This record gives sequence, C-alpha cells and structure tokens, in this order.
Amino acid sequence: MPDSSPSAAVGIDLGGTSIKAALVSDRLEIVSRSAVPTDLRSQGVLLSAIERLVESVSKDTAPSAVGFGLPSQIDQRHGRVLDSTNVPLEDLDFKAEMASRLGVPVEIDNDANVACLAEWRIGAARGAQNVVMVTLGTGVGGGLVLDGRLYRGSIGSGAELGHMSVDENGPHCQGHCNSRGCLEVLASATGVMAAAQQIASDHPYGGLAAARAAGEDLDARYMIDRARAGDEEAMQVFAIVGRHLGVGVTNLVNIFNPEVVVIGGGIAAAGEALLAPTREEYERRVLRATAGARIVAAELGNDAGVLGAAALVL
Repeated sequence: MPDSSPSAAVGIDLGGTSIKAALVSDRLEIVSRSAVPTDLRSQGVLLSAIERLVESVSKDTAPSAVGFGLPSQIDQRHGRVLDSTNVPLEDLDFKAEMASRLGVPVEIDNDANVACLAEWRIGAARGAQNVVMVTLGTGVGGGLVLDGRLYRGSIGSGAELGHMSVDENGPHCQGHCNSRGCLEVLASATGVMAAAQQIASDHPYGGLAAARAAGEDLDARYMIDRARAGDEEAMQVFAIVGRHLGVGVTNLVNIFNPEVVVIGGGIAAAGEALLAPTREEYERRVLRATAGARIVAAELGNDAGVLGAAALVL
C-alpha cells in the first residue's frame, strides 16, 4: 500500500445485501468508494471479502485507520461482536481480528449508531445536542446522541430501538428477539410487506390484490414506488406502518426529550407517505412537556453508514 494519510480513513458499512466502503477525508468528504455483494457463506469468507474491499478502496491512498458499522450487538469494552442480524458474525473479537488483517487501527460500532453519528455531524441533526435516529430497512436500528455524545449503554450494545415493542400482542419479532410487536417487525420492510398483504386481502378487487394475483411480491421497493406515484392503497400501507412508527417515536421522545428525530434507512424513501402518519400519531400521543421534537428524514442516504464509520476514527 502507499504511505498512510493522516487525514483519510476508510469507512465500512456492512449489510446483509452489500458491503459498502469509502475512503473519507478528515472533512467527512468521500474521496473514493466501492461496494461488493455480501458473501454470507461463512464468517471467514466474509472477513476476507471485507479485507479485499478495504484494500481496493484505498489502493491510491492508504488510510490511517478503518471504522466499521456492523449490523451487530457489540461489547465495546473488548471490541467483540456478540451477535449479528443477517450476517455470519458472532462471538468474535472483530476489532483485533481486523486490525491484525489490515495493519492499521480499527474502531467498530453498530451500523445504526454510525449512521446517527454521521447525521449528527453533517446531516439532518447537525447542531443538535440530543438526537434519536431510527433506521428502517430489513430490520429497524437505532442510534442516540445524548448531551452531545453518542450513547452506547453499559457495554456498548445499547440503543437497540428496533426491539421496542409497540404492540404486545403483535407478531413475533425477527432473529433472536423473544418479544412480540417490535418496531423491528412492524416498521421494517417486513412490516411494509405485511401491511401490503393485509390491504390486498381487505380489498380483493383493488390494485394490490390484482398485482398479487399477477405474481407481484408486494415487497417494500414496489410499495415505495407506488406510494411515491400517489397510489391510494400504497398510501394506506404506509399509514399503517407510520402509525406503528409514530407510537415508537412517541415513546422515544417521552423518554429522551430530543430536539430532533431522524428517520433513515431504505424504507424512509417513502417520504411523506410514511412521515406524515408518523407525525400525526406522535402529535396525538406525545406528552406536552416533551413535545416539540422535529421528525425529519435523514439527509445522507446510503452514505450515512460509510461516513459515520469513518467518523469513528477521524
């Protein structure tokens, strides 16, 4: 590798579908980027793929350090990944392993934490001292900035906001969660698909029922496209998801009293179809003493993960 640059770091955003990497300057500007599909065959195969991707994105300017945003529960005291969602990382001394492989200092954090860090530093929450971020994708993640500091909890695995139950009798949660009716299952891509199936069944002569009969999956991407085109049934789907999200946001605002709640992740691409019912439910439920938080869309899009991961080490 070339000599390392003290003003550049690599940020890695590991997801169940792809691994994104970016070489990032100390001004949190992306210099170069790359991405590969996530190879889920084994932990060893995945680590080797990450190593090759870091080398690829930094072939012209070697980084001074590498930061990782992982879809994982992390013990920050020891740099260990305890468990992960959608990727084969478990009970691993990830920080030491990747530092040994890459030959530079490494920092790690949960992927939603690093997205929150980026949105707080240069995105939708810049200037705030207390921030809640909820990321909506295959699952639901969360990040907290409290009194101007990223909050991680006693060992570093806190802010699992997606595993807040908003319906005690709701569907069983995903992964290793034993609860029911969590945001993870009601406000994620899974929740969008469930609401779409519900609307299709409730309106057997409607457009969604016809699309389902024609073989359409009614997945989140399809529903977002229909909602953005103004389709009435798609708007109803996101009204259902938005109400669930609004209940969760209300709980978070009542507990943490932030200035701003940032909604990010792929499902946030539904825009006001999702945010309007979320705000409506929030305004109906929130305590007067904690009311006033702005509920806004994330600004950094798919770059939030790599930028926040790099910010861990810059």
